[in-house]
Amino acid sequence: MSHGTVRVQHQDPAVLRITLARPERGNTVDSDLIADLHGALDTAEKSDTCRLVLIDSPGQVFCNGMDMAEAAAEEAFGPPSGSTAFGPSSGSTGDEGLGPAASDGAGFFRLLRRITELPRLTLACVDGRVAGGGVGLAAACDLVHTTERGVFSLPEALWGLLPCTVLPFLIRRTGFRTAGTMTLTTLPLTAQEAVRRGLADDLSPDPGVLVRRLLSRLTKLDGRLIGEAKGYLSALHPLTAETEQRAVTSFARLAAAPGVREGMARFAAEGRYPWER
Repeated sequence: MSHGTVRVQHQDPAVLRITLARPERGNTVDSDLIADLHGALDTAEKSDTCRLVLIDSPGQVFCNGMDMAEAAAEEAFGPPSGSTAFGPSSGSTGDEGLGPAASDGAGFFRLLRRITELPRLTLACVDGRVAGGGVGLAAACDLVHTTERGVFSLPEALWGLLPCTVLPFLIRRTGFRTAGTMTLTTLPLTAQEAVRRGLADDLSPDPGVLVRRLLSRLTKLDGRLIGEAKGYLSALHPLTAETEQRAVTSFARLAAAPGVREGMARFAAEGRYPWER
């Protein structure tokens, strides 16, 4: 079953496999991918037998995060006119006044939050590069498997941005120290470093062994308990509407700074960083 940007397969009655299916575009995050992932998660929730949702990607890239060309488009970011620095103003949903890319940021935050709350165990399987929003996608999952080829990075500061939407989910997984180091230095983590710092849980050539171990227990559980456990765990470290609004408005403000769009557009078109002339 195809949703355009992803392929969805019942690998087993207990396993729904979601494969990011735009490797030629680095599986970048845009409104289409967000919608298709929601559709795939709907499929998982409607299944009475599904216990495990596996997210993977073929090729050398898991997910490169934000679509630079789309984000750099004219009027992509509008002023957050319906918001204050601390949240939506009275009578505002928080999305008013945001351009398409900023609205996608809000949509991406809600997708990541849904993954954390999904009443199924979620497993990200990484076999290559993971950058920006891709790190958020992995961090939102309950478990992360990586091969030796896994490389994790938050390069947003190179373009004058911050991984605002990613950080609330990354901090829950790794703590402030690793999230802050990745943000401030933009240096990538190898697969071994990712496991050591808690960003990944398992390092092996193939996730199959881990999947079989998980299913040996998950298939013995009342499926309802997975949702109960994740709901309780989420309540212990809640992601609030204020957290979402701060992430979206902070990113929109940074993206509107002089030269940021131009730098993203140049990188999307020519592969050159802002300091390269």
